[in-house]
Amino acid sequence: MNDEPTAEGPLPDAPGNGEVEPRESESGDASGEDPGTGENQLDAPSSAPDEGPTEGPDEGPDDGPKDGPDEEPGDGTKDGPEAGLEDESAVGSEDGRAEWLRRLRLAGIAVAAALVIWLVWTWVTWPDVASLRTINPEETAFIVMYREARRDAGRSDHVAWTPVPYDRISSNLKRAVIASEDTEFFFHDGFSSHELREALKKAIREREAPRGASTITQQLAKNLWLTPRRSLTRKLREGILTKQLEKDLSKQRILDLYLNVVEFGPGIYGAEAAAQHYFGIPASGLSPRQGAMLAAGLPRPGSWNPSSESESYGRNVDRILAVERQLGYLDRYVGPEAPGLIRVAPPDIEPERVVPPEED
Repeated sequence: MNDEPTAEGPLPDAPGNGEVEPRESESGDASGEDPGTGENQLDAPSSAPDEGPTEGPDEGPDDGPKDGPDEEPGDGTKDGPEAGLEDESAVGSEDGRAEWLRRLRLAGIAVAAALVIWLVWTWVTWPDVASLRTINPEETAFIVMYREARRDAGRSDHVAWTPVPYDRISSNLKRAVIASEDTEFFFHDGFSSHELREALKKAIREREAPRGASTITQQLAKNLWLTPRRSLTRKLREGILTKQLEKDLSKQRILDLYLNVVEFGPGIYGAEAAAQHYFGIPASGLSPRQGAMLAAGLPRPGSWNPSSESESYGRNVDRILAVERQLGYLDRYVGPEAPGLIRVAPPDIEPERVVPPEED
């Protein structure tokens, strides 16, 4: 055959074939019919060998069957139990994150509420510092704690405490207290770096842990309103109250209050009660050494007092007297050294009154 036969109309059905449009012959006859071929066109197995079937079962192995039990969707998702487990895991993870965020929000709300409550309580119970210019405190935090401890132990909660005016306290005790506790008292605004250095030196000298390097103003704030427990909030309150005391009161009034409320022994508060208890005289009659003996016990009022036989306590008394001689400004600020009531010996001390209360 000289010409390539073309089919007129649809080819015989083949798997996967749809209708095939008539192919235009090489001679450009659009009808698709060649008189020379006739009906033999369909019977010729070798006709149009270059084209081959468009689709069918003889397709290459890369195509593979389109449908079947092993076919997976084109988007990579899985069907069956495995896909269900993955969905459940994803849902569980989202629920876990949501629960964690919910708990975090609740914790933040609880912390904020606690802070607000603490601020309100602090504001409501904050002491009236300015009123101390003319009014003496009716009680102190340390006295309240001492009485509670005594009652809990089944003992008497009696305390010796007799506040007296500033001018009825010997200048000898004032000088000794400043030399012992706060040599910069008249020159700082409530806080002293010198006292910190001195506390560290003393700790090294006596080979023991340093005690608090608080100024007289800080100690007054703690005695009046706070507790001896160490905490961040307590130190914050102490700092604010210290600044208020320095702002609202004079130095003389701060020293006056301190000498009248500070603890000189178990159940013994203030200069007058201490002078009467240890020496049998009023606070106005204390000699220089008696004043130093009372001041020397301030760091450890539970065990250091004029009846103590501790060598460390005795050295502290001598140290205070030596420091006094070096502080020339004391004559101007608190008065010169006075003789006191001579030849007054400490009376016998009742053991029950100087032994600290038992701890629970």
